[in-house]
Amino acid sequence: MKKLIIIIAVLSMHYMNAQIDPVKYPTFTDMESALRSKEPVYSMSFREKGLFNLPPDLKKMKSLFFLNIMGNHLEKMDQELFSLIQLEILNVNENGIKYIPDEIGALKNLTSFSMNLNSLTDINPNVAQLQKLRSVHFDANNLNVFPEALLKIPSLEEINLQGNQISFVSEHLDAIKNLQYLNLSSNQINDLGKIKLPKKLKYLELQKNRIIEIPERVLRSEKLEFLNVSDNMITKINPKVKSLKNITSINLANNRITDLPKEFKELRNLKTLILNGNPISQSTLEKLKIMLPDTQIYF
Repeated sequence: MKKLIIIIAVLSMHYMNAQIDPVKYPTFTDMESALRSKEPVYSMSFREKGLFNLPPDLKKMKSLFFLNIMGNHLEKMDQELFSLIQLEILNVNENGIKYIPDEIGALKNLTSFSMNLNSLTDINPNVAQLQKLRSVHFDANNLNVFPEALLKIPSLEEINLQGNQISFVSEHLDAIKNLQYLNLSSNQINDLGKIKLPKKLKYLELQKNRIIEIPERVLRSEKLEFLNVSDNMITKINPKVKSLKNITSINLANNRITDLPKEFKELRNLKTLILNGNPISQSTLEKLKIMLPDTQIYF
């Protein structure tokens, strides 16, 4: 878990730094300086300030579109937050927040919402009111089902739910029409049932679950480029894998696979195939190398 926390924290910092132009939008790190500013304040960071509550004057920052309050001691989302109706990017990572209040629906301009490493057990249905959202990060919480609210936000392009306790995923993921990246790794998923994936999905991460079989509908995802199902309990791959016409990387490491179907040879764009940790014989491996001459196979 510590390793997961470190990875998420690093990715979060990189993600934050990549979005704000420090020259055009200087980031204020204390309330006093922001209040003295003669120009509108667009960006603020209270990262690792030891806060238990947000500054009351934060509600005066009416132009704010970026707010980072990660790494504090917040146990709830204070009301000052919901007066910031121009907010587009909100980072609440690494706090102790247990729930998202109904008022979240007021932040209708949010495009990126990150609450990794908190104590959420569910996602408030009012999150569905955030119809401009493109990216959500709820990694390393205590969620046990895929948040239904996300199914009602077709604008979403990226969903991160790594490191929760999710065992059930709705079969209607295709309702999120613009979704391109989905991370459900390190959960407790064993059956993807009749799951329907969005047609635009390119990256799917399902590693470290309890999956026994990759559903046929997943293998019909023609736009999929990256598939990671390592560290599961998969014993065989359905021949329908040939439908993954755009796939460039497949990670099947640490499963129970002894061979791959001949249909793999139809994956013309496959550049990387990871098979480490499977009970595959040397003779089978040599056969696969002949079948996939342009693919780098790791075993």
